[in-house]
Amino acid sequence: MSLETHGVPQLELEAVIGFNGYVSSGLRVDPDSEHLIYPLGCSVILKRIKGGKQESLHGHSNNVSCVSVSKSGSYIASGEVTFLGFKAVIIIWDYAQRSIYAKLQLHKAKIEALAFSPNDKYLVSLGGQDDGRIVVWNIETKQAICGSAASPGMAGDCLTVQYSNTDDNVFVSAGSGTLRVWELDRANCRIQPTECQTGRLKRIVKCVQISEDDQFIFCGTTSGDIMEINLKMGRLTNCGPTEGKYSMGVNVLRILQCGDLLVGSGSGILTLCSGTNFKTLNAQYQLLAPPPPPPSLFSQNKKVPLEKGVTSLAIGGEGKQFLVGTEAAQMYRFGCDFRKELISTSHNSAVKDGLICFGTSELFATCSDDIRLWHRDNERLRIIVPNMTCNSLDIMLDGHSIISGWNDGKIRVFAPESGRLMLIIHDAHQRGVTAIAGTRDCKRIVSGGGDGQVRIWELLPHGHRLVETMKAHTATINCIKIKSDSKQCVTASADGACIIWDLVRFLSLQMVMTNTRLRDVCYHPEEYQIITSGSDRKVAYWDVFDGTLIRELEGSKFGSINGMHISQDGKHFVTGGDDKLVKVWDYMAGTVTHVGIAHGASITRVKICSNNRTIISTSADGAILRWRFPHPSPS
Repeated sequence: MSLETHGVPQLELEAVIGFNGYVSSGLRVDPDSEHLIYPLGCSVILKRIKGGKQESLHGHSNNVSCVSVSKSGSYIASGEVTFLGFKAVIIIWDYAQRSIYAKLQLHKAKIEALAFSPNDKYLVSLGGQDDGRIVVWNIETKQAICGSAASPGMAGDCLTVQYSNTDDNVFVSAGSGTLRVWELDRANCRIQPTECQTGRLKRIVKCVQISEDDQFIFCGTTSGDIMEINLKMGRLTNCGPTEGKYSMGVNVLRILQCGDLLVGSGSGILTLCSGTNFKTLNAQYQLLAPPPPPPSLFSQNKKVPLEKGVTSLAIGGEGKQFLVGTEAAQMYRFGCDFRKELISTSHNSAVKDGLICFGTSELFATCSDDIRLWHRDNERLRIIVPNMTCNSLDIMLDGHSIISGWNDGKIRVFAPESGRLMLIIHDAHQRGVTAIAGTRDCKRIVSGGGDGQVRIWELLPHGHRLVETMKAHTATINCIKIKSDSKQCVTASADGACIIWDLVRFLSLQMVMTNTRLRDVCYHPEEYQIITSGSDRKVAYWDVFDGTLIRELEGSKFGSINGMHISQDGKHFVTGGDDKLVKVWDYMAGTVTHVGIAHGASITRVKICSNNRTIISTSADGAILRWRFPHPSPS
């Protein structure tokens, strides 16, 4: 815990909605099949399979790029991606204690892959493109034993590593122009590679799996086929399928106990390759060069399409079920019948905006590349506009429409139950619609854009009408809040100005100037003050009538404050920003009463529900966190 949060009570976390599906083999299951383990921003999430209780492991200061779980389940290892020239951190976690066992630093910029030896003696780490090294670590001493360049000469980039299932001294690395079997010489503290012979077959290997008896290496390639390598001989024994290769390459492989092969492709197709017994094939191929390919090898028995590329396959439930993660940040469960069950959905890019529906603490909406409506942790509706990003949204007070601003400069109005497009306003703003709000009578929309303009739109029974355009800001409008009588609104802009507008006479009533890029603004419920936040880390109170600064608080030790919201009774407000902390403040005292520590990336928005029960916070890693509000209203 940092000095900033020391001694401050922590918020109670109710749920985490989020999963970084872009991390290769990021979704894991512990050996006891009790928890899902996966990355989310700078954190590693542990989610109990039965009950869904979640825990977060915090220690990285940058996004997690790879995750591995030891065979015994005693350790979790995670690596990060950082900036060029800086060293990337590997953390070994004590699984039972949920604490950091060791922090390891040698690689630069990125940790590409990690793998534990079968008896938890060693951890092998692979650096990214700007590092290009393999390092073997002693887990007991927490020290590096030895290292080597991952690829021979200028052959290409190494992309993955996989440890033997039975031998602590043998592991495999593969990538572009390289496929090697490594042997650890512990006495001399060195690792010796042996190049695998693939003849004229040249492939870029994205993933590797080793058969349980350590006889074969199975390599998924970018060209959509699978190579089978005899591990002891280091020689290609087969390649397939000969027809119907996997579109967009093979991203991930897993071998089932029965000998069947699960294949996840970049196009989102999950395939079961069955009818092959690898142990029998091993005896058949021994000492044969080149071996005759069996016709049944890699035959595709079952196929299931999923949303976006498959990136993770995790075997659980004593091998009777498995879990699948995709680039769409979705998780699926499959049973013996190979039927999919969607168990988790989340945004796969930064959440731009969010709100809690009036009068409830359980129904809320968020936007990113799409708009999603949630009931507690479950997605109820998804609205997609292909190749577009939604920057801002609001739900009209009568609950009959969702209004939204998009990066193509259009305002779109949707029905909240069906997601049907009800109205589209073309060319609403140049440089995208960046902020939007609806009046309480549900008859007007106020929008702001990247052009700095504020526009008022009247909703008609069969269309819309532009009422007025107001121009005073010189940069992007980041937030709009409308006064309860719908006669005034306040806007906050990246130009440092906060302007109160008259929505009847369409003129500026008050302007306050700051030396910051303003991110958010809120009316106090009594509407005699506004509070602003921005890149200067300050929360400022302003008088609505004369624009004077009343109070200024230090809202964060570092980074911008991106989101802010005041409770319905005006006694408290919440903030969130680049420091990844959700803070609850006493409005009159100007002090922090509670802190939420769970986000793995910069917080983009925070909201308190109207009945003071729940806080929703969103972040740049696509996560949505639901917290219990610590100051509930008297019932």
